[in-house]
Parts: sequence; structure tokens; C-alpha cells
Amino acid sequence: MNLRLSSETMHSSSVAIDGRAVLICGPSGAGKSDLALRLIDRGFTLVSDDQTIVRKASGRLVASAPASIAGKLEIRGIGIVEMPTAADIPVALVVELTSDIQRLPDDSRERAILGIPVPLISVDALTASAPAKVAVALDRLGLTF
Repeated sequence: MNLRLSSETMHSSSVAIDGRAVLICGPSGAGKSDLALRLIDRGFTLVSDDQTIVRKASGRLVASAPASIAGKLEIRGIGIVEMPTAADIPVALVVELTSDIQRLPDDSRERAILGIPVPLISVDALTASAPAKVAVALDRLGLTF
């Protein structure tokens, strides 16, 4: 029997702008929520914090929050705050949080999620330029729908 997964819960925060979602992946404490907050400050909308449900829909991936955390963002030092959210947003880019950044990476990096390739970039969440890098990468490399 050939079973194909149609959804996956990922350890990632996610935000969206102009109908495209960005998954922010990294280990606990890497800065996922912090980078999401800085992107929200740039005009993005929260999709989900810390856990994102990614599912296949009409041949593409869409991101949403689990019901238990929808509309909530953890801000260290403040607590859990309510935020406007978006749901069922097509996934256009994956951001991997790491401090090991290649100076000139290959533009064709991808991560397969549920068998669908998505452009992938690496960002150090602790740098001041991280939100700008995500915005530029989304415009330059992100999938369009």
C-alpha cells in the first residue's frame, strides 16, 4: 500500500505577506519567534508560532496554525500575546536559522516538504539584517502563486 502524507506538523514559526507564507525553522531558542515578530513589524502577518501545520492542497503546500495556538505569539520577557493571523497560506520559502552562513550560497537550495520542493535560505536570526534578508529572499527566490 502506498500511503502519502497529506499534512505535517513542523517545528517552525510562520508568517505571511502578499498571500505567500515563510516557514522559519530552527531548534528551540534559535530565534524563530523573535524573527517572526521582527517580520510582523515589517508588515508580515502571523500564521503560526513554534508549530505550523503544513498540508497539501491543490498541488501546493499551505500553512496554518494548530487550533490551540492560533493567534498567539510568545514574546520572551513579555509572555504570550494575541496577534492577527492568516491561515491556509501557500508556502513560498523556508528559512533555516543557523549561525553557519555561506557567503555566496547556491540559489537552487530547496527543502522537500511532503514531497514538494520549496526554496530554502539560511539566516542568522540574531543579526539586525535578518528580517531584510528574508524579505529580499522571498521576492527573489520565493515561489509565486
